[in-house]
Amino acid sequence: MSVALTLEGVHTHIGRYHILQGVDLDAPAGLTTMLLGRNGAGKTTTLRTIMGLWRASKGRIALGATPLQNLVASDVARLGVGYAPETMALFSDLSVKENLMLGARARPLDDARLAWIFGFFPVLKKFWLSRAGVLSGGQKQMLSIARAIVEPRELLLIDEPTKGLSPAIVGALIACLNEIKATGVTILMVEQNFRVAREVGDEVCIMDNGRIVHRGGMAELAVDDTLQNRLLGLSLDAHQ
Repeated sequence: MSVALTLEGVHTHIGRYHILQGVDLDAPAGLTTMLLGRNGAGKTTTLRTIMGLWRASKGRIALGATPLQNLVASDVARLGVGYAPETMALFSDLSVKENLMLGARARPLDDARLAWIFGFFPVLKKFWLSRAGVLSGGQKQMLSIARAIVEPRELLLIDEPTKGLSPAIVGALIACLNEIKATGVTILMVEQNFRVAREVGDEVCIMDNGRIVHRGGMAELAVDDTLQNRLLGLSLDAHQ
C-alpha cells in the first residue's frame, strides 16, 4: 500500500531567512505531484525540509500517520523515503556500484532491480566500476536518480531530475518514472521541463514566496495558458 505525504503550516528558517512561510501541501498516495514555481520560490527547501536535511521551525510533516518533522535525514530514509537532490550529492571517489550500494543502505543490491534500472540507463552498467567523478553531468544525474530508486520506496523526492540530460535520456526518464508510479510509489517532484511535468504529473502544487498558491490536476494546468501565465509567468507550450 502506498502512503500520502502531508505538510501543514510548515515554516523553515535558514539562518535569518524565513524561506517556507506556512506550506500546506498534499501528495496523494500512489500519484506523482509536481511542485512548480519560479526560481527562489522555496521548492528545493520544501524537499530538503521533508527529508530532514533542514529542520522545520513550525508545522507538521507526515508520511501516512508517521510524523517526519523532528526526524533527521537518516531516520526519514529508513522509513522508505528516497531523495534525488538537484546537486546530485554523489561520492565522486566511489564507483557507480559503490554509490548505488550506499543508496541501498544495509541491503545487498538486487540483481533484478539493477537490470530494470539498466534498461533505462544502460550507461550506468557500462561505467559500473568507474568512479562517479569521471561521469559527465548527465550521467551523474542518471546515477543520482538510480540511487534514489535502487530499492523500492514509499516516497520519492526528486529535484529537477532532467537537468543536464539529453532529450533521448529525458524520454527514458519519463518512462522510468511512469513505471515507478505504476508500482504505487508516491512521488513529489520539482521540475522545470514542462514536457516532463505534463507527461509524468498527476497533481500539481505551485509555490510562490514560500507558500503554495495553487493546487489542482496537472492535466488541467497543462491546457490552461491563462492560468500558466498568471501562476508561473510562462506558457507550458513555450517550454517543451
